[in-house]
Amino acid sequence: MEFKKIPLCYLVRYSAVTVVLTFLVGCGSFFKKDEPEYIARVGENYLYRDEVDKLLAKGISKEDSASFVMNYINNWASKQLLLDKAKINLPEDKLAEYDALVDDYRTDLYTRAYKEALAHQSGDTVVSSSQLKGFYEKEKENFKLKEKIVRLRFVELPTQFLNKDDVISKLKRFKKDDISYLDSIGVQFKKLNFNDSIWVSATRVIEEIPPLTFDNANKHLKKSQFFELEDANGVYLAKVTDVRDVNDIAPLSYIEPTIKQVLLSRRKLDYLRKLETEIIDEAIRKKEFEVYGQGE
Repeated sequence: MEFKKIPLCYLVRYSAVTVVLTFLVGCGSFFKKDEPEYIARVGENYLYRDEVDKLLAKGISKEDSASFVMNYINNWASKQLLLDKAKINLPEDKLAEYDALVDDYRTDLYTRAYKEALAHQSGDTVVSSSQLKGFYEKEKENFKLKEKIVRLRFVELPTQFLNKDDVISKLKRFKKDDISYLDSIGVQFKKLNFNDSIWVSATRVIEEIPPLTFDNANKHLKKSQFFELEDANGVYLAKVTDVRDVNDIAPLSYIEPTIKQVLLSRRKLDYLRKLETEIIDEAIRKKEFEVYGQGE
């Protein structure tokens, strides 16, 4: 099929748009309230001033406003003209197909937004520790690690730090008094982490300790290992308290956020399925929904 060319006279001319803009630009608000509600027309389709007014940034100059509106009007007109030509030139079956797709998309968009709002309104986001543990015990074989994780405490010292030996001994022993001492001089450290109860990935540790690399990580990241590394930026002291290797079962505390998200997603799906069933049941009771016998 040969498509018809869009006559030049249908296109919005820049000179005409400029006249419109000159007419519209005023003091205060970009559009004067006593002007017509629309600012452009293509056939029976109108572009209303409120549609453009709300897109203008606050404090924008008149020149920038005029340029923005001119471009917007021309883009809008071009789309409207092409749409009109498409409706004339495209086959009827294609138009029907596209209309059906648009209707389906609109329906999906509205219903999805409504269901999301209802699910959010339900507010059931609490996952108990027993639920987390139960799911973990049932599915733990599916939680094998894809990379090494560790628990450790470490500090980064300036290269000329004077009391390095004291820090080493206290970081290794890590009794109550040692922790108090390290806390008291912590302001002198470039980095520190004393919470060795949290599991972190080897990748994260390597990011924090530059002399530690993927090539030497297995040498240093061992359970109960203490290591000292140095580069031009500082001295890195670390005590590894525990390790889990690739293909080990991940500790519950490490994957707890993931499990919680899985449980909440399943809960949401169950809620939405129940919602759909209840909506259908209610419609049947009210005789708003009926299924007629097929083949009769």
